[in-house]
Amino acid sequence: MVDDRDVAAVERQLGRTPRGLRAVAHRCPCGLPDVVETAPRLPDGSPFPTLFYLTCPRAASAIGRLETSGMMRDMQARLAEDPELARAYQAAHDDYVARRDKAAAELGIEPLPRDMQSTGGMPVRVKCLHALVGHELAAPGTNPFGREALDALGEWWADGPCCAGETQSSDTTTNEETM
Repeated sequence: MVDDRDVAAVERQLGRTPRGLRAVAHRCPCGLPDVVETAPRLPDGSPFPTLFYLTCPRAASAIGRLETSGMMRDMQARLAEDPELARAYQAAHDDYVARRDKAAAELGIEPLPRDMQSTGGMPVRVKCLHALVGHELAAPGTNPFGREALDALGEWWADGPCCAGETQSSDTTTNEETM
């Protein structure tokens, strides 16, 4: 579960109350949440396919710079040309859907339709590095494009916590729409 300090930190990161917040999926080296896990359906029952949601504004800003650099276009071209990479990206999609279905089962809610995209354009497009990095941070070693973007980010946390005056212990790490 998510404690009150984590909820407050995520609210400050997003500038609003998060919807469907289920767990902290990853913590930044500064100790604050940087990826949260959301419920596959919002409290009103609306589908919410983004299971892992990047909340850190510094990481999000750095990823935005990668997106404008043309990185996604290059990834998309490689995806079309490299069958091994396409298989790894399909496996990332399958992992994401399986985790989302497991979360739905744990919550006792209807899973999302199997034909609904997982996130970030998977498995056939590269359209949101934020989502792919969130997946890779939450489930290391699963998303090849998330890993590649994460490696290109550098140390976004190096200037300290993204929420002024905030730090939390980093001893607990848990495992395209607006949250």
